[in-house]
Amino acid sequence: MLWTISCTDKPNTAAIREEHLLPHREYLQSSKGILVLAGATQTDDGKEAIGSLFVVNVASRAEAKAFSDGDPFTKAGVFSSITITRMRKGQWNPAAAEGA
Repeated sequence: MLWTISCTDKPNTAAIREEHLLPHREYLQSSKGILVLAGATQTDDGKEAIGSLFVVNVASRAEAKAFSDGDPFTKAGVFSSITITRMRKGQWNPAAAEGA
């Protein structure tokens, strides 16, 4: 089943985010078997990350939380809030994201 994990950054965490970016990316790569989509959420002008969004395919909320808890950004305290929500795939059009 699919789960969204929506994370909001704490204020003034850009330096912490940058410091942990490589381990975060390595973690995502190691989770490729369950990771459907991942990316930073940004300000409207695209100049600053303000959070992260993940879609994972796991069997339970506990597994989604374990994925989130293992993220180096979570461990470093980047996020002020993390919301995990089950979702049902209604539409699927990965080609629409090309070039985004």
